[in-house]
Amino acid sequence: MIYFLKGFTLGIAYVAPIGVQNLFAINTSLTQSKKRAYITAFIIMFFDITLSVACFLGAGAIMSASKWLELTVMGIGSLVVIYIGFSIIRSKTKLDDSTDVDIPIAKVLTTACIVTWFNPQALIDGTLLLGASKATIPQNLGYVFMLGVCIASALWWFSLTTVVTLFKSKITPKIFNFINMVCGAFIIFYGGSLLYDFIKLAKTVF
Repeated sequence: MIYFLKGFTLGIAYVAPIGVQNLFAINTSLTQSKKRAYITAFIIMFFDITLSVACFLGAGAIMSASKWLELTVMGIGSLVVIYIGFSIIRSKTKLDDSTDVDIPIAKVLTTACIVTWFNPQALIDGTLLLGASKATIPQNLGYVFMLGVCIASALWWFSLTTVVTLFKSKITPKIFNFINMVCGAFIIFYGGSLLYDFIKLAKTVF
């Protein structure tokens, strides 16, 4: 039980800080139907859990060990993240519940994958938090620890979606556009920092 609680606590600490994933989930909950918001939450949860498991098994360490792989992920990821940020700022949603605002599942899948797996910082943080914890856990109890991490992820994404969906009606178009501007600016800034790190890393490789 102690290792389950450790995994659960660490899982919340890993996923809770505001980041591109959280902003994507919040934005979707505000602009999409309730059904699509929960489908998106499930998709994000899936990618988040698979990333957590990969980090626990050492994917982040593999990326860090290969400069070319790290360079590729960071370069592509930074450009895509910046594009997502500009897309959010440009979007002008009227928050009309009578309008069909469902977006293709394929777009939800690709965007959720990008904001999770093409996030070098998430890989590095995941490796430090989850990978490092692996050494302190008995080998036969690793699955208990990761079960706690996975449940924490599921609880976070569905709770976040539920809270935003419940208060969605309180948000006016003006407030939403402001949220879009803030979220978009944050994501662009994050993408810019990734691009800056990409340039610095490229100088050491070439």
